Amino acid sequence: MKKISIALAVSALAASAAHAQSSVTLYGLIDAGIAYTNNVQNGAPSHGSSRVALASGNISGSRFGLRGSEDLGGGLHAIFVLENGFNVNNGALGQGGRMFGRQAYVGLSTDQYGTFTMGRQYDSMVDFVAPLSGTAGTFGDSGFAHVYDNDNLQHTVRFSNAVKFSSIDYAGFKFGGMYAFSNSTSFTVDRAYSAGASYNNGPLRLAAAYLQINGSAAASSPAGAVNQNVAADPSEFKTTVGGGNLTADVQRTVGAGVGYTFGPAAVNFVYTHSQYQNTSAFGLNPVSGSTHFDNYELNVKYALTPALNLGLMDTFTDGHLNGVSKSNIGSDPKWNQVNAIARYSLSKRTEVYGEAMYQRAIGHNNVAVMYNAGGFSATSNQVMGAVGMLTRF
Repeated sequence: MKKISIALAVSALAASAAHAQSSVTLYGLIDAGIAYTNNVQNGAPSHGSSRVALASGNISGSRFGLRGSEDLGGGLHAIFVLENGFNVNNGALGQGGRMFGRQAYVGLSTDQYGTFTMGRQYDSMVDFVAPLSGTAGTFGDSGFAHVYDNDNLQHTVRFSNAVKFSSIDYAGFKFGGMYAFSNSTSFTVDRAYSAGASYNNGPLRLAAAYLQINGSAAASSPAGAVNQNVAADPSEFKTTVGGGNLTADVQRTVGAGVGYTFGPAAVNFVYTHSQYQNTSAFGLNPVSGSTHFDNYELNVKYALTPALNLGLMDTFTDGHLNGVSKSNIGSDPKWNQVNAIARYSLSKRTEVYGEAMYQRAIGHNNVAVMYNAGGFSATSNQVMGAVGMLTRF
């Protein structure tokens, strides 16, 4: 009897050790709420109506995923992530109908150097600069995106066919890079690459990154790194780069941010510059010209209590049209947007929130174009507000 007990104990320990060395985790997030927007274009561009809607992903896109890790010994781990995005209103798949459209990758991670992964992934602007922006998941996220998400801080564009390296933390310093293949004989078309770095030292945070996307405003391959098109959503075929309203042959974006924490308050400044070469923005046909966006963002986050977080953000976006006709809008477009948010945690998993956004467009015939507003504004001003709840598992 004693021998049997010892054998059972050894078997239990072995099973426990094996379990500790390998794990697969199911995780997810569901965000649903009610959103109000005024001045949404209804028929003619000059005619606007108010919109009240049940909204999925007001501040964070609803998702579920699988995350796995296997200990291979010597500080080496095999890892993978499969992450799906969906609309909680109707259960539809997100990211153009992809099964795992948010992320899908596999790779190796070492305790000594960092992580190498292959698959559908985020770029360095998202990895390094976005955490200092109001577009961070712990702040206002999608509701606080810059105009057209022109700098991709809100990861409107995710990258297929990507290989990526992320270093370990070297006394507060981290760096990384990504390259996304075209997967075609046209090696330089429909590819992307990025690099970035960050440094954290006590209350001080610094970050910088660069992203380049080589697309084509005229044609694109569904197998490429950046094309959004799949059969489930053919309307996305026109969107090669730059989110849902901009196309270009080449997009180049550089960004940097600095942040400082004062007790319960954190103050951050983020600057990004995006250039769209041979652009098709604002209803213009692709020509030999470019559109530039300079985004200046200041945000403040304050933990009023352990459960209640408040945030305020102001972004000025300065647009420039170079070598293209301005007949549609009369002048270079500019926007200023002010956002406010309150997030209250009911538990470690569940929170309720309220947010408000106001945008003013500057320039003749220029209109407000708030992200997730349900449509362009019929005027130069637009207001949006939302209340909702978010739960994680």
